[in-house]
Amino acid sequence: MMNRTGYIICISFLAYLFSCSNPVKEGESTLKEIKIPKKPNEGEVAANGMVVTAHPLATKVGLEVLKNGGNAFDAAIAVKYALAVVLPKAGNIGGGGYMVYRTADGKKGALDFRETAPAAASRDMFIYDEDSVMNEKALYGHLAACTPGTVDGMDQIHKKFAKLDFAELIDPAIELAEKGFSVTDYDASTFNNAMEQFKKWNDPDMVLIKDSVWKEGELLVQTDLAETLKRIKENGKDGFYKGKTAELLIEEMKEGGGIIAQEDLDNYQSVWRDAIEGTYRDSFNIVSMPPSSSGGIIIVQLLKGSSAYDLKSMGHNSPETIHLMTELQRRSYADRAEHMGDMDYYDVPVKMLLDENYIADRNSSIDMAKATPSQEIKAGEVERIESLETTHFSIVDKEGNAVSITTTLVAYFGNKVMVDGAGFFLNNEMNNFSIKPGFPNIFGLIGGEANAIQPGKRMLSSMSPTIVEKNGELYMVLGTPGGSTIINVIYENILNVIDFDMTMQEAVNAKKTHSQWLPDRIVIEEGAVDSLVVEALKAKGHDIRIFGQLGRTEAILVRPDGSLEGAADVTRTGDATAMGY
Repeated sequence: MMNRTGYIICISFLAYLFSCSNPVKEGESTLKEIKIPKKPNEGEVAANGMVVTAHPLATKVGLEVLKNGGNAFDAAIAVKYALAVVLPKAGNIGGGGYMVYRTADGKKGALDFRETAPAAASRDMFIYDEDSVMNEKALYGHLAACTPGTVDGMDQIHKKFAKLDFAELIDPAIELAEKGFSVTDYDASTFNNAMEQFKKWNDPDMVLIKDSVWKEGELLVQTDLAETLKRIKENGKDGFYKGKTAELLIEEMKEGGGIIAQEDLDNYQSVWRDAIEGTYRDSFNIVSMPPSSSGGIIIVQLLKGSSAYDLKSMGHNSPETIHLMTELQRRSYADRAEHMGDMDYYDVPVKMLLDENYIADRNSSIDMAKATPSQEIKAGEVERIESLETTHFSIVDKEGNAVSITTTLVAYFGNKVMVDGAGFFLNNEMNNFSIKPGFPNIFGLIGGEANAIQPGKRMLSSMSPTIVEKNGELYMVLGTPGGSTIINVIYENILNVIDFDMTMQEAVNAKKTHSQWLPDRIVIEEGAVDSLVVEALKAKGHDIRIFGQLGRTEAILVRPDGSLEGAADVTRTGDATAMGY
């Protein structure tokens, strides 16, 4: 297989030959004239760079940065701030997230810019009595908010990896906020669905509140957000964590009964971490997010468990394959509840959890003829799964730098509170802690002492930005929203490409399944299987629930010729877009 550098040299030479007989105007790229052949079921294909995000305007912003000489990290910063404007339900400066990266020379790592619990937080702050918790307060309103990490995260990325001036990267977001943009039909529906919550938690003049319904094509101008972004442009992260923006945030906390203080803003710091790595079927190396994310450990556990089986012969979404995946998932998610939390506050047994002998022993009780009751794996009760209100983007530049970033406010529009005068929503990350160890949070995930509330601590997450190498070279960049379903959607996308020979677009489009240990059921995306598969799974002892949508993956695959296939999930709700050049 021709390596990526050789391929780009080849493409550049072809472009030169083309330009000799077809002169172009000064400053006009010749590469855009080259049409790279692709299969009918492939996504966007390009030679020099690819950006895949949840919104076309953000994708365009990222692509322009790449075309103007920026690298994947520059583009990531620009995309993140653009998403804060055009995707307010999940793109944010009031939340946090994770980055997994691989540089062109093969160096890998992760950045944890997850939110932290304020200094005034306490372990039992949402416990009402011995038998009940105050879930609503951990989900809605000011008390649900933790100290935001996004702005510090982008600052850290810029200092370590960026080529371009920060002003050049944030200016597109400022323009989108100041001049406005036409909302999509999907944008309008999210605003309308949240309108009553907006009215409950905000002043009547909040920018998204109106008496009539939002409609596609209407102009959304966000003047307050534009001013906040300008302060960040002028003062870097101090333009957010100090000065006018900080004052507005603290005032919002005081008026609404929240507990974020200036001390919390002053003390916030993102953390650079070693990525979780693990091999799959000899040729592939998985690079994913370490705790405070549970994603990397579980994805590696699931893939190592899968390697003992011939999935290709079993068939995609067959009763046997779905049964096996469910059995593996139940064991890994039980490990999540028992062993995982913020590594800075809890000694997560990473080495044990990734040990092949440990994984094999955990999976040795799998019976391919019948389901293992989850209660036999670990006790507990769960009734719900997490929402989809997170956003992911994947970027690869012409040098081969790769960035995979997932960020969130948790619920859509976070705690529903927009900071008055500052124009951004706050997160509701308090609900991602174990607000009472052993008790399920509103999203249906059980946690233990490892994820109990503690001042300054990061809450456990399922966000799983991931990169895959093949024979030591960049191969795949992917991630998805979807709360507790994120991990399994990433796992299945990897299987779809490696074991089931799908293109990246086919893998993304394929219908998914999900099990998270408890409740004792399999969630199957509508249209994934027929009635015969459902009956076969029931015969093995599984409870089946059909669900409307699982995940919304944004991914990039390096093709055998070195070009890039960008796969935006256009088959599920949203405005995802892939663009390359």
